[in-house]
Amino acid sequence: AESAYDPFGAAHSSTSISAALGFAVARDLGGACDTGHGDAIAVIGDGSMSAGMAYEAMNNAGHLKKRLIVILNDNEMSIAPPVGALSSYLSQLYAEAPLQDLRDVARGAIGFLPEPFREGAKRAKEMIKGMTVGGTLFEALGFSYVGPLDGHDMNQLLPVLRTVKTRADGPVLVHIVTKKGKGYAPAEAARDKGHATAKFDVLTGKQVKSPSNAPSYTSVFSDVLLNAAAADPRICAVTAAMPDGTGLATFAQRYPSRCFDVGIAEQHGVTFAAGLAAGGLRPFCAMYSTFLQRGYDQVVHDVALQNLPVRFAIDRAGLVGADGATHAGSFDTAYLANLPNMVVMAAADEAELTHMVATAAAYDDGPIAFRYPRGEGEGVEIPETPERLEIGRGRIVQQGSGVAILSFGTRLGEVHKASENLRARGITPTIADARFAKPLDRDLIMGLASSHDAIITIEEGAVGGFGSHVLQLLADEGALDTGLKVRTMQFPDVFIDQASPKAMYDMAGLNASDIEKKVLQVLGVDVIEAKKA
Repeated sequence: AESAYDPFGAAHSSTSISAALGFAVARDLGGACDTGHGDAIAVIGDGSMSAGMAYEAMNNAGHLKKRLIVILNDNEMSIAPPVGALSSYLSQLYAEAPLQDLRDVARGAIGFLPEPFREGAKRAKEMIKGMTVGGTLFEALGFSYVGPLDGHDMNQLLPVLRTVKTRADGPVLVHIVTKKGKGYAPAEAARDKGHATAKFDVLTGKQVKSPSNAPSYTSVFSDVLLNAAAADPRICAVTAAMPDGTGLATFAQRYPSRCFDVGIAEQHGVTFAAGLAAGGLRPFCAMYSTFLQRGYDQVVHDVALQNLPVRFAIDRAGLVGADGATHAGSFDTAYLANLPNMVVMAAADEAELTHMVATAAAYDDGPIAFRYPRGEGEGVEIPETPERLEIGRGRIVQQGSGVAILSFGTRLGEVHKASENLRARGITPTIADARFAKPLDRDLIMGLASSHDAIITIEEGAVGGFGSHVLQLLADEGALDTGLKVRTMQFPDVFIDQASPKAMYDMAGLNASDIEKKVLQVLGVDVIEAKKA
């Protein structure tokens, strides 16, 4: 939870109704709760209502008929404008028993609404009246429906909420209409800019961002995909309510018929992309690592099992700083690399990312994924013409001896820093960029095993990912029988709290100083120096 006053964490979208229903049932069954049992109230936005989980919860709530209050905050906005057909249902003014008294309160609500909302409500009423089957979607799911109400008019809103609290004996949905950023002109004028803001001028709303030293990984992905789409009309893109965050906004402007924002509906988005692939297109499914988790069964069953060539562009891989543990991209390597037919790549820098986008665009033999972090690249030169990488082939970046460091992803920059510090001690490690977690480059790994005393793997992911697969290979090939030392560096088995990216990687033990210590430990240098001291 975000604070001590939150009974339940809700960092991912569309979960509030399910959780509130659980509280309601626990209350009725006499469960003990740290915060005490009162009314179970879920607040959910109209953007979040595009996710199937919200309807699953409402369907179950309507069946159980527990006292549950859902407040639908309809501001026509999430991070990006919401999409879908839900708007057909969001303006019906109605109240039914046991809330008969609410009709008197709500009867004149349309008259109190601002003009745009009033006209929309009237049109919706006329549309509903014309239906052959009466009632709203919410009523069909077993909820009593109240609204729409002006969420900024306390004189209208509070009496309705009090009446709901007094009279409700089953599930009730209260539909309020609000304006995002109400009362703060800069926010009202740019409703999509108030999410995850940088420092900003309060008077103008202008965000103050630090000067960029390199393009972001997201923008590099966007640029390369645009170029690929210009050359190949089969390339299309799918995102789940994050066109700006995933870099697809420009793609949508240039190729509107080939870009699909499916709303907060990752399960649908993945299977939709699978259908596009089965239909002969080359879809890129661009999602944050943490949100792709929501569509995992679809990745397994609808994509990997059918060996469909869906390209997964996995943004925000690794630790993401201010968004904290709920949005960390910790698990994608582990949950994708164990799937048959799947190819899994990680970019070491922005140049490597260009190669991986091009490789994915040309790959039609099955599903392929490439991961990249939030923020700026390493500042390396970006090639004008990306290469198509050989599947399952890594590269030696620096030839050394004694110990080999096998990096998967952008920790490669920290590996180079550690190597510079180790040179002062007379240690020059071999550095390799694995590029692929699946399939592994067997020849590269076994070559390192046969020519070094120790191998250290490093990745920006949880236990069970790249390092585990390397260790499995070495064990199966008998490489561990000859005294080879192997150490794996990955995220610890905890959820890492919100902090700056550097601080989070310090907590994870994956920065240059940590790598240097690991090399000294595996070579026994730390023990020797301790004895000398």
